[in-house]
Amino acid sequence: MSDAFQTFYQLAQENDKVLFHIKTLCDYFADRFPGKMIRTDVIPAGEPTKAFPNPVFSALGLPSMMNRFTYRLTELGLKMWKKPILAIREKAGLSAIFVKPSLPSLYGISEHVLPRPDDYPSNSYFTGFWLDESQQSLDEDLVQFLRSGEPPLLITFGSMPFENKVGLTNLIRSIVVQQKIRVLVIKGWGLNDTNDLEIIDGVKVIHAAPHSVLLPYVKAVVHHGGVGTTAACLSAGKPMFICPILYPFGDQLFWGNIVHQNGWGVKPVPLKKINEKILNEKVRELLHNSTFYTSTEELARRLKEEDGITKAIQFIENDISQSNT
Repeated sequence: MSDAFQTFYQLAQENDKVLFHIKTLCDYFADRFPGKMIRTDVIPAGEPTKAFPNPVFSALGLPSMMNRFTYRLTELGLKMWKKPILAIREKAGLSAIFVKPSLPSLYGISEHVLPRPDDYPSNSYFTGFWLDESQQSLDEDLVQFLRSGEPPLLITFGSMPFENKVGLTNLIRSIVVQQKIRVLVIKGWGLNDTNDLEIIDGVKVIHAAPHSVLLPYVKAVVHHGGVGTTAACLSAGKPMFICPILYPFGDQLFWGNIVHQNGWGVKPVPLKKINEKILNEKVRELLHNSTFYTSTEELARRLKEEDGITKAIQFIENDISQSNT
């Protein structure tokens, strides 16, 4: 923590503008040059609102009147770091007495998916999702698989390590047999041994592929519920079944509930609670509920009109111009 703080502090001194995530602790020296600092995130967990609970604690299921309270849980966690942070500030030659400034915040979130709360500060903005259109092409053997039959169901859990008592191989074999579908699995960082998966007829396992290029070829997606994967699926118009790995804490269930409530996919179920019966029921619903497909395709058309990265850049450049005048 001390080394990171020192490094970020030095970089902030040397540069004209600093975009930072709150995990970097940059807001604990932002009082030195508040005009330089812009808080950036894709998960709205740092600013209290009545509109929705803190995404990290949404699984607690507290009544909506407690929404603002759930953000205090994050603040309590940060207070645990008060003594070491004061020590780090002292080491950096900063005063132990300080007040965090009110900084502008940029969120890579689309208001078509999560409306910006009315009670947010005026300097907090939802720009739209920050998505990259990859120029990378798919491997030839993957293209052949995609073209050799009906669009497959994509299963991906990103970089999240996980455990499943039933076993992912058995679960995938079950849905292939019972649903009579093809399945594409992205190994990512979470799956170690996929030898048993790769010998199942109708299943293909790959290490990675750019979402923007791959998703147009698949039928629907089963994934962990990270905001990046969720945004990519919605932008491609693909319904989904979210199985949060981080549970009961973490933002994955938050996005899963938003997807379900808006008719873009089935109700989320934490991966640790998944069994063969549940997975088959959910996948059947995901594949055969036509309203999921019409609603996600409509949303995708609206998301294509957004350009979150360009909007974020425009804000940053305007902020730099104002700082220099």
